[in-house]
Amino acid sequence: MKEFVEFIVKHLVDKPGEVVVTEVDGQHTVVFELRVGQGDMGKVIGKHGQTAKSLRTLLAAASAKTGKRAVLEILE
Repeated sequence: MKEFVEFIVKHLVDKPGEVVVTEVDGQHTVVFELRVGQGDMGKVIGKHGQTAKSLRTLLAAASAKTGKRAVLEILE
């Protein structure tokens, strides 16, 4: 799942080498902490948060197979 998030985000940003995804695994939830390079935050969030919302929707759909809830946190 971590690779899935990295793949999508690396194709959205200008500096794909600075994309870092950290996975924090809980009992019922997996939290993906996303960090991107300087200036790429807007590209990940998108206009009115539409890109971030889409990422979260894709992540929720992909995590349904695992039976755990997935949460995407975009960190500065």
